Amino acid sequence: MLDQVKKGYIGNARQLFGVRRVIADEGRASGTHIIEVNTAGGLCLDVLPDAGLDLGQARFCGVNMSWMSKNGYDSPAAISSHETEFVNTFPGGLLYTCGLRSAGPANRDGDEWHPLHGRYHSLQAEEVCAETAGDVMVIRGRVRESALFGHCLELRRKITIPCFGASVTIEDELTNLSPRPEEYMQIYHCNFGYPMLSEKAYLELPQERETIPRTEWARGGLAKALTFEQPVDGEEERVFFHKMKSDFSAKLINPSLGMSMKMTWSGDTLPILSQWRSMASGDYVLGLEPTNSYIMGRSSERKNGTLPVLGAFETIKNTVKIEFLAE
Repeated sequence: MLDQVKKGYIGNARQLFGVRRVIADEGRASGTHIIEVNTAGGLCLDVLPDAGLDLGQARFCGVNMSWMSKNGYDSPAAISSHETEFVNTFPGGLLYTCGLRSAGPANRDGDEWHPLHGRYHSLQAEEVCAETAGDVMVIRGRVRESALFGHCLELRRKITIPCFGASVTIEDELTNLSPRPEEYMQIYHCNFGYPMLSEKAYLELPQERETIPRTEWARGGLAKALTFEQPVDGEEERVFFHKMKSDFSAKLINPSLGMSMKMTWSGDTLPILSQWRSMASGDYVLGLEPTNSYIMGRSSERKNGTLPVLGAFETIKNTVKIEFLAE
């Protein structure tokens, strides 16, 4: 960057890239804080401090990459933890974090009620910092999920975006700040939509993997798990669980656009890739979701023997990287 300044090509870096804080001023999203990120590599991305520093709409070279639900952004006050409200407030976006104590269906675990996909996305980040450091833009913050006489989980998130590139790396440190073990669940619910997703796109996954369909309906669609169709009215969603052996990556390619998306993640802490495939008209989406569970909800996951545990004062680190490429 300094070279361009010295050579006189630019006098203000915002000509090429930058981060900007804005507040939505109308509609359902009124009052929502957004950190807008633009890179010289063609990436435009919304980061959402009011939703745990999750990622909203994403464009690459002017082309939409992410999926946004019919709901769009909602104000923090409107996001409810009740099961019946999830379908009315779920915004989609490039990343919707699920957890931290339950993910999947709403469920009752003992005396506790856990809403669909947990409470993380309704938690506002604190100590948020957005800055340019050398040739990268960095956004940091922390989110806490806690209860009186109960759990205390803290997630510290660092988002790194190269000024001259088109990738975003999410690095999370989740710490159990209580003196007793705590069960936890996490899904990095990454969502891709039209025009990046279309019948002309296809998905590449490592050959060495085990694929488990969630339902019999999903089992019937195993042969087309890596390809897509045009929107179908009323089409039921399909979910597949992919267990990779060593190569924890996925690639979505759209030859008609000359673009692709590559995702990599920390397979030691997120051993399962959940694939959400909805070809339904108006809800046309591909979800690629690194996770530490089978998304059955806290109670069912415990009965299945697949509910992870974080020891007292223990910290676990997760990394997810999404990169957009012109083929």
